[in-house]
Amino acid sequence: MEKTGYVSMNQIVHKINIGHINDLHFAILELVNEFEFITSRQLCQMLDYKGIEYKSQDKLNNKLEQLIKSKILTRYYFKSEDGKGIYRIYCLEKMGKYLLTSRGIECKWQQSDNIKPVAMIKKRLAGNQVIIAYLNKVKAFDEYIVKPTLNAKTLGKVFKATGGAVKLTKNSKSITFLFEVVRREEDWKKKLVDKMKMYKDFYENFVPMDSEFNTLPQLIIVCEDERHTAECFKEIVTNNVEISNVKLYFTTDLRQIQENLTKTLIEFKLDEETNKYKVEDVELKLLD
Repeated sequence: MEKTGYVSMNQIVHKINIGHINDLHFAILELVNEFEFITSRQLCQMLDYKGIEYKSQDKLNNKLEQLIKSKILTRYYFKSEDGKGIYRIYCLEKMGKYLLTSRGIECKWQQSDNIKPVAMIKKRLAGNQVIIAYLNKVKAFDEYIVKPTLNAKTLGKVFKATGGAVKLTKNSKSITFLFEVVRREEDWKKKLVDKMKMYKDFYENFVPMDSEFNTLPQLIIVCEDERHTAECFKEIVTNNVEISNVKLYFTTDLRQIQENLTKTLIEFKLDEETNKYKVEDVELKLLD
């Protein structure tokens, strides 16, 4: 993480007054605030979606550089999974929070957010990528929620879907997809089982308008790769945390890159003859 020097609020106010920090900078800030952690490529995609002009990736990078130097944003460098490249992750700094709240924009950022574990940051980035895939590729896309909050009533716990949610609407009927991102972090199997216990509680005790959902949302587990989907499913079954009233779908990071998302979901079905589970593609016309 980059830390150099000190920048006063007066200096930043001066930069705003002379137009060195403008509406595009604030649009970037709002997106970073909304997503908490985001790459420059994801920022470009979200600015495109919102119809905000930034001219080019280079121009956007210059704006990000200005925000870093003014201590409004912080940047991390991550090595990609294959080790071939480095990508930049952006998140808020204290000055960024001041600027947003001064414009009446809700900002829940706190200093401890910038020292979150790497696995948590990677889950957020994977969730961002899923949301962006749906808003770009699915005609029925309606809206997204970065951090949907759910209530496990019996356990008395409030929790969040790590990958966010998208609402799809077609012919005035809507369904929400909830994305739970799983990474092979330390203790990931136990963390998955604990999370599934909360989802099980939420789903099996669901009544309309629980956590502001009219109907049961569709839960989708986002895994690292195809093998990981089987590993996750095995943990869920062996620990008896399947959910009785919804089908559980799985997908992977790579599947979101496909041009069409209709065949990006899979489910594990029990074969009555062999008594073994087999993987089946789930084809949803809604995802055209």
